[in-house]
Amino acid sequence: MFGRGSQLVAKSFSRNVAAASFQRRLASTKSLKETLQEVIPAKQEQLKKLKTEHGQASLGEVTVDNVIGGMRGLKAMLWEASVLDPNEGIRFHGLTIPDCQKQLPAAPGGKEMLPESMLWLLLTGQIPSEAQVRQLSAELAEKGELPAYVEKLIDSLPPTLHPMTQLGMGVAALNHDSSFQAAYEKGIKKTEYWTHTFEDCINLIARLPALSARIYHNIYNAGAPLPGIDKKLDLIGNYANMLGFANEDLTEYLRLYIAIHGDHEGGNASAHTAHLVGSTLSDPYLSYSAALYALAGPLHGLANQEVLRWQMAMQKEIGDEITHEKIKDYLWKTLKSGQVVPGYGHGVLRNPDPRFMALQEFCDARPDLLKSPTIQLVKQTYEVAPGVLKEHGKTKNPYPNVDATSGCVLYHYGLTQFKYYTVIFGVSRALGCLTQLVWARALGLPLERPKSLSMDAIEKLIKA
Repeated sequence: MFGRGSQLVAKSFSRNVAAASFQRRLASTKSLKETLQEVIPAKQEQLKKLKTEHGQASLGEVTVDNVIGGMRGLKAMLWEASVLDPNEGIRFHGLTIPDCQKQLPAAPGGKEMLPESMLWLLLTGQIPSEAQVRQLSAELAEKGELPAYVEKLIDSLPPTLHPMTQLGMGVAALNHDSSFQAAYEKGIKKTEYWTHTFEDCINLIARLPALSARIYHNIYNAGAPLPGIDKKLDLIGNYANMLGFANEDLTEYLRLYIAIHGDHEGGNASAHTAHLVGSTLSDPYLSYSAALYALAGPLHGLANQEVLRWQMAMQKEIGDEITHEKIKDYLWKTLKSGQVVPGYGHGVLRNPDPRFMALQEFCDARPDLLKSPTIQLVKQTYEVAPGVLKEHGKTKNPYPNVDATSGCVLYHYGLTQFKYYTVIFGVSRALGCLTQLVWARALGLPLERPKSLSMDAIEKLIKA
């Protein structure tokens, strides 16, 4: 039926299709490190071009308000993984949270994107294949066991010591096995810094669930058996299992929370601290332990527990008959007492936090959460609070941030220990802080050293 020419064309087409299919298979099975090795040269060239062609370009002026106001709003830091827009919210390599929810692989049988998927995106700027994510999950599980000396250290600490203090100590102690520190002491080329930083970062992310779960058991569940790492589970599947919560909805919630909370630009206190300490060439363990202690502050990572306390106090006062008018009265009572409304406002955002909206959508899709008085109160507060705060007139952003709901969902699922919530935040924020330490070394970023001024010096400059 076909001539020889047609047969040759058909064979050639088949070979091309097979070759393309083979290339796709190769791309889908490349490891995270192999993918990163391909991405780094282009970024290095981009940075070189920016410095050469635009090194003296102005990104804006510095005002006295910037200097005495905590450097707020200054464009003074390179951070590749995410950019925070005041109106649109966070974007990860240009992708919104809804984009990530649609495109990033979930766990087998799950719907929420895996933190491993977000880790891949933050580090490479690429969407991983499902096979690559499964491979990464397996690698993290393989590296997830804690060294005996860290277990002994954590077990020796008094249960009254704050869980964030314990987490920072455990992370810092892991630097005993730092690949970067060992290589630096032997003497390595600057071009190799990123590879050892990468190894430390992956090892630390892998071990954070076991470390955090051990702290939880020692403080809140002493004597109960602590499950080991299950090599078949993903990072958060193992974390939830080791915490002692078999609820799949809670596991899915933790996957979502940790993925969308993993990075929020570089200027927040914990991310900036990791970057600053890392710029001294401290290894990732020491850099991230410092970041955790920034995260432990009431103006940063403690916010969601403050929201929950406030919500529960309101629930107790207004009773079961919840109305918008009662919520409005309680909001005004809070404001007139000189307090802020926890979970509302943000240092950068000027619209509802997309992370809050994502968690609300999670709640709306689950009947048990819709019936929860705590979750319902969060939703109804959102319907009332912006109007009250606008009328009050002292809040730049009258809309909810992620903390307005994050701790309340944990409480609903039985994780009721407020002080532990920031530890979960610490597991999450490692994704952004640590991936950017890798990029800082790959791009050869220098020691961070801003210029400080005294008030007399500022006045002198103004007069001049």
